[in-house]
Amino acid sequence: MNQQPLPPSAAPAVRRFTVPLSATRRGARLARLLAVQQLSEWGVPLDPARSLVAELAANAVLHGRVPGRSFRLTLSVTGPGVLRIEVTDPRGDRLPSGAPSGDVPAESGYGLAMVEELADRWGVRVGPVPCKTVWAEVRLRA
Repeated sequence: MNQQPLPPSAAPAVRRFTVPLSATRRGARLARLLAVQQLSEWGVPLDPARSLVAELAANAVLHGRVPGRSFRLTLSVTGPGVLRIEVTDPRGDRLPSGAPSGDVPAESGYGLAMVEELADRWGVRVGPVPCKTVWAEVRLRA
């Protein structure tokens, strides 16, 4: 799998959905449910996106939680037929183990091994302070 980051401005979104969610197990579940609903409305295949959203949202709640702060789910379909899933949490100081800071690939953790397997590309981007965004991309099959 290629983990090279895509600069945010390199692929303008054709479709975009973003929502803040509570940093709770309920919020993580709601992220998955809302993603399924939105992807269905767009006519985008649910798998593997559903599993990627579930894992990234669960990680945000478990490892990126700050009391009183939410996390953000963003789904975007870009022109070249790529679904990008981004989960932003307020813990930029807590990167996945072994991940250097900046817009670079991240490695480690059992859940992230699943992300590695399911995504065509993924990584972590730090900022804006104090946040970090873990993102995954999948090519949309015709």
